[in-house]
Amino acid sequence: SPVATQEDMSVPHYYDKRSSPLPDVPYQQELGAEQKALKEKEKGSWKQLSNEEKVALYHLKFKQTFAEMNRPSNEWKTVFGGIFLFFGFTGLVVWWQRVYVFPPKPHTLTEEWKAYQVKRMLDMRMNPIQGFSAKW
Repeated sequence: SPVATQEDMSVPHYYDKRSSPLPDVPYQQELGAEQKALKEKEKGSWKQLSNEEKVALYHLKFKQTFAEMNRPSNEWKTVFGGIFLFFGFTGLVVWWQRVYVFPPKPHTLTEEWKAYQVKRMLDMRMNPIQGFSAKW
């Protein structure tokens, strides 16, 4: 048995597209006995058809309504899940690198050292005209 059937592309096929709403062929081409009876009833007055029969006739010709075609999919949830999974894994890698790979921060990055450095710059009057000391 073949894995995939090959379709004859020389004959028209059914498709659902908002851009071209009328497909070349109806959705259901082989009709059962009940569907054939419904098609015969369609030839009469449509006032005698119930709403369920009208919907069934519509679905013989088309698979989806415009409302069903325009309904947003839930694919965004999968996309956001993948993005959050990627960010979470990246965060774990960065955390692991900070703990086990990178060396400890130098003592010159502590707040105490930065304050001492600012005091020293002010005492030395570094760049007094337009720099840091001018605003003190």
